[in-house]
Amino acid sequence: MTIDWAQQRILILSPHPDDETLGCGGLIAKAKELGAEVYVQFLTVGDTRDYSAAGLSTAQERHGEIKRVADFFGWDGWEISFPGNEYHLRLDQIPRVDLSNMIERDSPLSIAELEPSIVITTHRTSYNQDHQVAAEALHTATRPSNRSVRHHPQMVLAFEEAADQWRYDAAPTPNLLVELEERHVAAKLEGMRQYGTQMHDHPHTRSEQTLRSLALLRGMQAGTPFAEGFHCLRWLT
Repeated sequence: MTIDWAQQRILILSPHPDDETLGCGGLIAKAKELGAEVYVQFLTVGDTRDYSAAGLSTAQERHGEIKRVADFFGWDGWEISFPGNEYHLRLDQIPRVDLSNMIERDSPLSIAELEPSIVITTHRTSYNQDHQVAAEALHTATRPSNRSVRHHPQMVLAFEEAADQWRYDAAPTPNLLVELEERHVAAKLEGMRQYGTQMHDHPHTRSEQTLRSLALLRGMQAGTPFAEGFHCLRWLT
């Protein structure tokens, strides 16, 4: 069944700045091009030790990057749930009920407030514990119930990141492929360039070659030039 992207209101739950672009930057570009609304709820932004020349990306740097990426894609709204270092890379220290309630109804970009048609986040089998926490909290927040009482997004998706190929078990194959054109992949790559502290040279899971190669692979599987892969947890028709 074809998705009419022009009619969608999309909420992306991103554990950290760049996850949303790594996982679905092509979909964001395509959806915005066609007239969709896109909102991004970041869970945490803080100082991060890394292997860059500086050895650290600061929360202030990351905030500036978010603003540039938001302007580039034309997001309709974004916010950070837990700014600062208290929970950065430590989302498992937040009680699950509090995190799920924030996603479900307590945030200005909550499911109850936005009533999105599509909600997207990370896959729960990621090695990154913040990604696991985000996926499991969203799973709780989108649990089945009386649709006349609680909003049910039509689609609940988990995106993939190249880094998530590092896992104990074989990586599950995406069961939903979103067709992309060259311009959508180019937009995804430019969005990652705006995250200057997070882009790396090849071979790295966040290099341009890696992102383009994954889009080519998923495109081949769909019989199209490029695609992004997702795991569909729910699709109401």
